[in-house]
Amino acid sequence: MQTYKLVMPEDLNHYGFLFGGNLLKWVDEVAWIAATLHYPGMNFVTVAIDNVQFKQSVRQGSILRFECQWLRQGRTSVQFQVQVFRNSQEESENSTVVFSTVVTMVRVDGQGQKVSLESE
Repeated sequence: MQTYKLVMPEDLNHYGFLFGGNLLKWVDEVAWIAATLHYPGMNFVTVAIDNVQFKQSVRQGSILRFECQWLRQGRTSVQFQVQVFRNSQEESENSTVVFSTVVTMVRVDGQGQKVSLESE
């Protein structure tokens, strides 16, 4: 799955750089959308975001490309690799990676309890 986000003034800190928390929010949202599309009708919550390390700074007006790929499935959880690239209007091999992580989502029932991905 691939999607884009424009970095707006309200996304920045007082130094003019993208707040890391906003990027994490977008990464979490992209992973949730991917899980929901991959497993229709199931409810998911985030249980882990691995290795939070911001590799490049991001300024206002940057266009970020989010790429999310399914990695593996457990009994109740699924993992997605999320990579974020800066200013990638054209699909090129020279895009700058600004962030990369693995997000683990777990399937839950209406009461927030873990549920097997196999059960209905």
